[in-house]
Amino acid sequence: MDDRREPSLLFLTDEQLKKGIEAMYFAYRGFTADPDRILAKHGYGRAHHRAIHFIHRSPGTTVNNLLSLLGVTKQSLNRVLRTLIEDGLVESRVGKRDKRERNMYLTESGIELEAELADAQRARMRAAYRDAGPEAVQGFRMVLEAMMDPDQRRHFDLLKDPE
Repeated sequence: MDDRREPSLLFLTDEQLKKGIEAMYFAYRGFTADPDRILAKHGYGRAHHRAIHFIHRSPGTTVNNLLSLLGVTKQSLNRVLRTLIEDGLVESRVGKRDKRERNMYLTESGIELEAELADAQRARMRAAYRDAGPEAVQGFRMVLEAMMDPDQRRHFDLLKDPE
């Protein structure tokens, strides 16, 4: 255990934990509200948003990698990808190393939608971070990372920072 933490944080009451859980629930609703409105105009949902986000973050990612990242069934992901491909937002290319693989890329339209979605979420995060201050931002990131399951943390750590 890290003894550098404040003792008051090591012994949270059930009521304090409940308030944290509720805050996270309402924060998530706020965080997804703006993208949900944008997605609804296109007839898409959050699964489409997650696929677009991770294809943008890792251009050329494979379907198997997306399955692992998103933690969804193959059937569910195929339905989402089929829609995004048919609508011209995602392009599927045959793998260069393995012809059985399909590498996913955003098209120009996909890049535009991803930017609109990301801009909305960045604006909300930026405002919240500004209000909370730098120490709170670092603490928030530490809490989020500590909540991740080991497999999720591995995926998070492997994401390349945009250049």
